[in-house]
Amino acid sequence: MDYCFVFFIAFLSATILPLGSESALLFYASDGSLPVFSLWLVASLGNTLGGAVNWWIGLYLLRYQDKKWFPISHTTRVKAEKVFNRYGIFSLLFTWLPVVGDGIALISGVLRTSIWYFLPLVFAGKAIRYALILWGQNLFFS
Repeated sequence: MDYCFVFFIAFLSATILPLGSESALLFYASDGSLPVFSLWLVASLGNTLGGAVNWWIGLYLLRYQDKKWFPISHTTRVKAEKVFNRYGIFSLLFTWLPVVGDGIALISGVLRTSIWYFLPLVFAGKAIRYALILWGQNLFFS
């Protein structure tokens, strides 16, 4: 059940919902009853799959760009696409960033980035972040 909670929070945190998965991960890691590696893996997978939801939304987002309720202006979308194209697929390593990361994942879907590039790069970035968070906790609080 604890793994499910960490996965679920990590998943939702990678979507547009304003949640933070770090606190749940650190809580369970400090408890000591669960292997840290397993917590790291579950959080990394959940966060990656949550980012994939943003990618998937991006695939279908432009169908609605002419609607009044569409949340992104044409100018903002073009700027985001230019930034993504400038830095390429390796910008996916930064999908862990608050707010900006969701946009990177979304734009990668809009630009039809292959899921086979998306998943490993997003996983790597998110996994490295979680590893650094867990390492910091071990370094400073153990």
